Amino acid sequence: MSEHSPLLANGDEHSYSGVSNDDRFYMGVDKRSLLDTGEAGLSTVEASRRLKIFGPNELQSKEKSPWVKLAEQFWGPMPIMIWLAILVEAITKDWPDFFVLLFLQVLNGVVGWYEELKAGNAVAALKASLKPEAQVIRDGVHQTINAALLVPGDRVTLSAGSAVPADCDLCEGNAVQIDQAALTGESFPVTMATGDNAKMGSTVVRGEIEAVVSATGGQTFFGKTASLISSVDEVSHFQKILIRITMFLMAISFVLVGFCLGYLIYNGEDFLEAIAFCVVLLVASIPIAMQVVCTSTMALGSRKLAEEKVIVTQLQSIETLSGMNMLCSDKTGTLTRNKMELQDDMPIFHPTATREEVLVTAALAAKWKEPPKDALDTLVLNAIDLRPLDQYTMMDHLPFDPSVKRTESTIRGQDGSVFKVTKGAPQIILALAHNVTEIQEDVEAKVLDLARRGIRSLAVARTSDEADGGWVFLGIMTFLDPPRHDTKRTIELAHENGIGVKMITGDQAAIAVETCRMLGMGTTILGTDVLPTANVQDGLSTTLGSDYGAIVESADGFAQVFPEHKFLIVEVLRQRGWVCGMTGDGVNDAPALKKADVGIAVEGSTDAARAAADIVLTQPGLSVIINAITLSRKIFQRMRNYVTYRIACTIQLLMFFFISVLLFHPDSCRFQHFIPHVGDCPYNDNESTEAVDPYFKLPVIALVLITILNDGTIISIAYDNVVPSRRPETWNLPRIYWVSTTLGLIAVASSLLLLFWGLDSWNKNGVLAYFGLGDLPYDQVMMMMYLKISLSDFMTVFTARTDGLFFTRAPGRLLAVAACFATVVSTLLAIFWPFTEMEAISLKLAVFVWIYCLAWFFIQDLGKVLLVFLLEHIDNMNVFERKVSSKKYVTQEAQRQNRIRMGSTLLNNDSFMRGSFVAGRPVGGSFVERSMTLEQAMDRLVRLEAEMKAIRAVIQNASGTGKL
Repeated sequence: MSEHSPLLANGDEHSYSGVSNDDRFYMGVDKRSLLDTGEAGLSTVEASRRLKIFGPNELQSKEKSPWVKLAEQFWGPMPIMIWLAILVEAITKDWPDFFVLLFLQVLNGVVGWYEELKAGNAVAALKASLKPEAQVIRDGVHQTINAALLVPGDRVTLSAGSAVPADCDLCEGNAVQIDQAALTGESFPVTMATGDNAKMGSTVVRGEIEAVVSATGGQTFFGKTASLISSVDEVSHFQKILIRITMFLMAISFVLVGFCLGYLIYNGEDFLEAIAFCVVLLVASIPIAMQVVCTSTMALGSRKLAEEKVIVTQLQSIETLSGMNMLCSDKTGTLTRNKMELQDDMPIFHPTATREEVLVTAALAAKWKEPPKDALDTLVLNAIDLRPLDQYTMMDHLPFDPSVKRTESTIRGQDGSVFKVTKGAPQIILALAHNVTEIQEDVEAKVLDLARRGIRSLAVARTSDEADGGWVFLGIMTFLDPPRHDTKRTIELAHENGIGVKMITGDQAAIAVETCRMLGMGTTILGTDVLPTANVQDGLSTTLGSDYGAIVESADGFAQVFPEHKFLIVEVLRQRGWVCGMTGDGVNDAPALKKADVGIAVEGSTDAARAAADIVLTQPGLSVIINAITLSRKIFQRMRNYVTYRIACTIQLLMFFFISVLLFHPDSCRFQHFIPHVGDCPYNDNESTEAVDPYFKLPVIALVLITILNDGTIISIAYDNVVPSRRPETWNLPRIYWVSTTLGLIAVASSLLLLFWGLDSWNKNGVLAYFGLGDLPYDQVMMMMYLKISLSDFMTVFTARTDGLFFTRAPGRLLAVAACFATVVSTLLAIFWPFTEMEAISLKLAVFVWIYCLAWFFIQDLGKVLLVFLLEHIDNMNVFERKVSSKKYVTQEAQRQNRIRMGSTLLNNDSFMRGSFVAGRPVGGSFVERSMTLEQAMDRLVRLEAEMKAIRAVIQNASGTGKL
């Protein structure tokens, strides 16, 4: 390896990197001296000096200042509508309403700003724990540091799975493959070698090489063109749902409010007053706080998830996680401990080899002078004394490559002899051996025996003293990676919660079967031969789900998979309608993590995997994922409860005022549709000094107070007490609309009835007169309706949060306190009203309104329970009809599934599996010394076919007679 940067490989000034004189300076410093770094790297002192000069290796934050965010809260469709209402009140010089509306605008802006800051700070804090790291050489020592501390001239190691931490010039070494999709959009990695410049933001896919940092931070290609290369943010599924709900409510609101506005103007209402009333009604109806409440709920949930060792990189992924119903999990490290134990059993397949020689050879196949790269290297290097290895010199090293499944080193001995050593998967190493035919049967038998016991095997080989000599298969190192203690129970919990779990592993099928058996997952482990070949250039077929879905769904797992197989499995499941989660930790998992609905980077993942994932785990094991799903379902329920409540409130406000404006006319008692004796109406008495509206409405200040108290207190729903669902959550919008509309219409009916009683209070035979509450002035009728609507809104929260009766689950303490606070404030305002336009009511009338609202609350709750029961009954009937209509398909599918399972049973047979241990040989091989002969298997298959034909005939006959 060259001692200096490749930039200095040629002393010719004009050939210096092929750049002009202007480009030879980095921030005023000549690159020739800046990047002239030897193999020992920079000194710590020099690195500190350069850090002060060039600054940290970080991009300038695009975050808007808090003041800009605050200003944005006062600009948009809803704020503009409120500004319009404020302007109208100023023109009409209605100063009380003017100041109340102004207060509403400021309050909405400040609350939204505060919640946005909290949510942003929560995500920023979580992402801060995912700081990228870099492998750097300083003072001649390999060390891991925060990538932000890199400086120009640092010598770094770029290895598979790591993100390129800065712009780097590659030193001498083997070519590496770099994924530049984030920069160029290319789907395939590019090959780079000595002298090439790897850009910050790209990812090393394959290989390992040292490089010299040529630019950091804002001086990198990524930093200079960040605005051009940043991907366009896609609208998440959750955002689409909120948009659909908001558009639904806005459509209803604009139609009804627009009709009211036209009606009022047509009937001679002052234009500005009509505008003010309708604008405020629109503001009160449209869910201004929906985004704030849902974002706050998810932000709080993200902090709870962080406490459970789950870091959410995108808040919206919480909603997706709650609906996940299929989890494709890695075996190693997730289902198992990822802590291999080196076993005493070490089969030797060379007459002169010893256990010590096998261990030394395995250590030479790793970089023994550097920190171990993985668990196996750790076990190997910790198993022997490394000091005798100083007599060897590593001339070249090929790190582990998932596509070839082995490592290889070229070694020079103390006597000058050169040989190669390798370690890797037994079937790969066996295929290299010069005497493969002689030892194949013994090796395969031993590996299969180990696999049945869940013991992993790692073969070790070396060449003769000549570099081009044949490979000698020395022996097999054995390791045990037992399942984690909580994995089996965690999988049971996943099944209980409606989540299927599939094992996806690169290990041998026999090992996968044994692990699945130990975990109770089922042993239908298929190979990759049942999957298609991915051709990304031609695009993925949209028929993968229909062509391969049944096969993938029937399997309990897949063995000996490569990265493209993980990608295909996820795509097939998604096309079949599954909300699919995928765990991974390496760069080879990144495509599948991106493709999955929920990409989960497990503890210890590479930078590439974490960048591709939606969720990053900081604790090993599967149990943390199940805990995260449980929490996400709680968060989802809180958001769904809020949406149900908010739609119900909108329906109540809109429909009540729409009907009251059209049908209730206090000034002329034009509610004769209900009252037969209109002539005695006091509101049209010429001697009355009370100003009465020609139609019933509430003052602007009353609507504003309802809006403030509702939106201000309902944020506490983020702390509500909910019970997580036992099945994946989905946004069943038709059901939400039905339930919320029913709740809203019941509230409308109760409000209209009370309004009728209030306007009829002068009637000596009226209901209110019966309770001693007759002869209510019109201003008190308005106050009574203000209190009623306020109380109904708050009580709706408690019926919207459960599918059963409201008392079946206690609310969260904060929600209960907030609701009590809001209702008490509304009641006190009704009794001690300090403003004009409405008149305070008596304590007796306030108590009556409370009792009335409680009575209708019970009716509302019962109506909801009956509706939910009816909807579930309809859903069950639809499911039954679908099952009846697909009997034939189900029967045929069952036959096909049995064939697959039977094939899997044969696949798991010891003799059958032997053929898979030689590279390039198809799974199958000869059926020698099997527990079931070919003739027996064929006989069993024929008998099974005959039995299935008989069952099919019975089912068809039953279907024809209608007795099934």
